[in-house]
Amino acid sequence: MSNDEPTISLKRPLYESSTQFRNWRFSPEHLFSLRTSLNAAAVDVIRNTLESEKPGSSEMVSFLSADDELLLVKLYITKITQLCGHFRFPEEVEATAITYLKRFYLKNTVMDWHPKNNIPDSPQDTKSLYESALTHIRASRLTDAELIYTPSQIALTAFSLAAPELASQWLRSKVPADPLALTTTTLPVLVDALASLIMTTGQPPDIEAVREVDRRLKLCKNPEKIVGSHAYLAKKAEEEKKAEEKRCKKASETVKDIQDPFHSTAKDSRGLVDYDDDDD
Repeated sequence: MSNDEPTISLKRPLYESSTQFRNWRFSPEHLFSLRTSLNAAAVDVIRNTLESEKPGSSEMVSFLSADDELLLVKLYITKITQLCGHFRFPEEVEATAITYLKRFYLKNTVMDWHPKNNIPDSPQDTKSLYESALTHIRASRLTDAELIYTPSQIALTAFSLAAPELASQWLRSKVPADPLALTTTTLPVLVDALASLIMTTGQPPDIEAVREVDRRLKLCKNPEKIVGSHAYLAKKAEEEKKAEEKRCKKASETVKDIQDPFHSTAKDSRGLVDYDDDDD
């Protein structure tokens, strides 16, 4: 095989490695089947319950269809958008809350759980998680984290500190199933080490301790950097002296170039015939 032939990367796209792709991606037909089956099962349970309490009572009930349920869920999706806009929640909070609501009603029916009772929790829980993770990211800025780790590793660790169980589930979904695989062992260890760094050194410094350091600094500051000090003036004088020597050298070289533009040497001049020599 020629070395010039292109190689095919086996690395999977990020989205294809996500739980969204593996567990929450459906065809239109599959979605229709899920919702229809869920709705039918719910109707059967509710009908049987009504009949057990009062025979014949279910005949007067107009049960919701799968389309009716979807219509109601869609309305409350718009309510999430309004709620997030009112409280100025980040776009990520709104998108996540809507996703959670959609997923919830792929496994539950509105006849058991009305959407109006779910939407306050979805944005609030998501916002709380977002703000907690953001707090840990801000704390990481007080450490050496960004000098040691990548932004994605810092984000994952902040998420882990905010929601350990969710982060653990996400991590298990990302690493290979092979227990001997490098990522399986290194990534959790990395997250633990970074989390420890953030928790132990991610706090603002004690003001009194900083004042003491600043007081001592005044006594041990480099004298050459203190304007007006003897060391500062001596260093400046030395720098001026070197600068003047450099200027003089450059000026001397300029004069030499003007007087002898071809840079001829004594050896070169001896090789020339002097036609002005009057000796016979």
